Amino acid sequence: MARERKFSTDDLFKTTKQLLLQQGYEGFNFSLLADRLEVSRGALYKYYENKEQLITDFMIYEMEQFLLELKEMDKHKDFDSQFDFLMNLIFNNTEIMQLIKVAQHILLNSNEKGKENKEKLEKLPLELYKYLQSFIDVGKANGKLKHHIPDSLMLGFIFQSVAIPNHYGISQSEWVCSIKEIISKGMFTNE
Repeated sequence: MARERKFSTDDLFKTTKQLLLQQGYEGFNFSLLADRLEVSRGALYKYYENKEQLITDFMIYEMEQFLLELKEMDKHKDFDSQFDFLMNLIFNNTEIMQLIKVAQHILLNSNEKGKENKEKLEKLPLELYKYLQSFIDVGKANGKLKHHIPDSLMLGFIFQSVAIPNHYGISQSEWVCSIKEIISKGMFTNE
């Protein structure tokens, strides 16, 4: 009997991410994953009962990593450098938004691990927004953000800016710079 090839959690999650981004939730399955990892499907089933458990574990990991990176924003003391950091972080992690959409397709069965993961996944975006509330508060306190615009709208607008399609192939740096300018200064001239 042949020895089963070993794989790390890092290998598993990297390959899961690649397949989810390429195939989407519906196209993702353990057969594809096993082929990419060069292991048997049985090796995957030793760790996960189904793809939903794997994907939710992976999503929790991805969101927690993003939150860890986001907390680095505290090292930037003034609002403008926090804004630059946040925008760069978002545009360096555009896949996270695609993956969140994938996670929304998951219909978990009723086992305990599935329920636990689903609850964690539902709480993580709220934790993200709660954390960013301090960014909004600093912006309003420093007169950088308008008080009458709802906080959730500002955060939603910032995070959804990564979903704007770049149909004309503008360079990434120019694209990000232009989006930052539109968010921070608007697109109308003052004339």
